[in-house]
Amino acid sequence: MSYYYLEFEKPIKKLDDIISSYEVRLGDLSKEDQESLIEKKRERSDLMKSIYSNLNRWQRIQLARHPQRPYSLDYINYLSPDFIELHGDRYFMDDPAVVAGLGSMGGYKIAWIGQQKGRNTKENIYRNFGMMRPEGYRKALRIMKLAEKFNLPVVSLVDTIGAYPGIGAEERGQGEAIAKNLLKMSSLKVPIISVVIGEGASGGALGIGLCDRMIMMENTWYSVISPEGCASILFRDAKRAQDAAEELKPIPSDLIKMGICDEIIAEPNGGAHRDFDASAIALKASLQNNLHDLSKIEPSSHIDNRINKYDKLGYYEE
Repeated sequence: MSYYYLEFEKPIKKLDDIISSYEVRLGDLSKEDQESLIEKKRERSDLMKSIYSNLNRWQRIQLARHPQRPYSLDYINYLSPDFIELHGDRYFMDDPAVVAGLGSMGGYKIAWIGQQKGRNTKENIYRNFGMMRPEGYRKALRIMKLAEKFNLPVVSLVDTIGAYPGIGAEERGQGEAIAKNLLKMSSLKVPIISVVIGEGASGGALGIGLCDRMIMMENTWYSVISPEGCASILFRDAKRAQDAAEELKPIPSDLIKMGICDEIIAEPNGGAHRDFDASAIALKASLQNNLHDLSKIEPSSHIDNRINKYDKLGYYEE
């Protein structure tokens, strides 16, 4: 599969093209060409370190949206090979924008919930671009109740531009479904770990994101609204999304300072899609550490801990 380059990655593409031209005739390279190939790879490595160590907020948001970035099912199938997906909300229908089910990781049995985007147009239409409908939130709630019944921790993988704003979704109670999830998650008697693996926008993300521990992959974002939506409201111009991103401060380093994010998982140089195995292994290590810590907490204490966690996020002035 050919690599998709973002605008700020174009200088890397030039070197990649040169390196590829050498590698297709690797067995016939002269000594000078071999030395040139080594030099170009070294130059490429230095350039990548320079670019990715100085990303601004808008560039990190672009990386979070990279079409080759790992999605929820990629991580779930890697971390939990015995994953069994459960379908339907037992009210109306199944929502393919969210995958949910049970599986094990190491010594832990886990209830997985993840927002799922598609790789192409057909898949995106099927997955509704990762935008959950009311049925999706009710399916997630069903899995959470199941997790509580069998004393299983919940791991939610957040990756959405928001809840689906369609008329049908509103008719079937989109806002009520999200609110009900927030109410139940706040009092769930099992640990909840939420991991932002891509985009985390608005109530669409929060509907499966209320948690004991909030973890974010390095090149992700989490905010009350997308930069484009914010720019449309504040500046009357969606093209000023980059300005809005700076004002929203939605990336992990910002949210750590605000107390919203508890941990940042470092990604391979260039983003999680450049080395999926390394990204998944880092995520697994983080989940195991947090599950170990949370397993020591009494079920009756989870609600008090969540109250303390979320009470710290706001402030007011008289």
